[in-house]
Amino acid sequence: MVPLSVLDLSPIPEGSDAGQALRNSADLARHAEALGYRRFWMAEHHNMPGIASAATAVALAHVATGTSRIRIGAGGIMLPNHAPLIVAEQFGTLAALHPGRVDLGLGRAPGTDPLAAHAMRRNLAGEVEDFPRDVVELMGYFRPAAPDQGVVAVPGAGLEVEVWILGSSTYGAQLAAALGLPYAFASHFAPAQMAEAVALYRARFRPSERLAAPYVMLGVNVFAAETDAEARYLFSSLQQAFLNLRRGRPGRLPPPVADLDRQLDPRERAMLDHSLACSIIGGRETVRRGLRDLVARTGADELIATAQIHDHAARRRSFEILAGVRAELAARAA
Repeated sequence: MVPLSVLDLSPIPEGSDAGQALRNSADLARHAEALGYRRFWMAEHHNMPGIASAATAVALAHVATGTSRIRIGAGGIMLPNHAPLIVAEQFGTLAALHPGRVDLGLGRAPGTDPLAAHAMRRNLAGEVEDFPRDVVELMGYFRPAAPDQGVVAVPGAGLEVEVWILGSSTYGAQLAAALGLPYAFASHFAPAQMAEAVALYRARFRPSERLAAPYVMLGVNVFAAETDAEARYLFSSLQQAFLNLRRGRPGRLPPPVADLDRQLDPRERAMLDHSLACSIIGGRETVRRGLRDLVARTGADELIATAQIHDHAARRRSFEILAGVRAELAARAA
């Protein structure tokens, strides 16, 4: 069985606040480490009332201090929002404090709406064309500084930071292949081009000093519980959040409801089925079957699971069940 990792958006449930969400993230990271997960990633989103990880490097520093072995990283940093030097210094600081544990996933989307993107960047021109150049510049700051180098990332230069390319289309796949970097696909919310992007990445991959062979990690929503019915109930929080976002009314993560399907019209149901197609929802046996099938179908080298669950205890339990299923599958394979 392939390794499992955690993608955490630090969800802010209705009735709670950002401080508690970040404390929950730190608790989940400790829990994930104890359960044997490989990575704990957090994602950059802005102007989102239900997500507390906007200052991603700061949130990761908070998480890292409470753990000792699990890799911590960004899934991801939206590079057009930042100068490459600033990102190199931020993640160089994390690597200086937590050597050998830091990942840096890079994306080209803004991670927000146009108004917030303008508030961060002031100028939105050239972002797509600049992304490959900015990735190369950023990686350069992690190399040992040359004697005549005018700008040096301190901390950053000479430190080990594992750089990934993120994507939800074939664009990121082509860039990751050309640069010889590991590739993470956002199949947990944009699965449409997953197969095409993964195939393109593997076909065009060029070995680099960072990576000898292609390496693919796929995002998957996993809502695990004692029964299939309970898992579907927990999943309704994410479904409601998606609907609210598409309706232009983003908010905090709603509590689950038992009758959501009856509230949906056919168009909304089709949208949810399409966007959240890469989801495993159920009790232990359903999760076992879903994991096995996803890996067999995609050949993924690693899976990164996310779970927008309103109740923190239920979220902890979901990752417990998932880790247990993975251990059972690994034992059978051995």
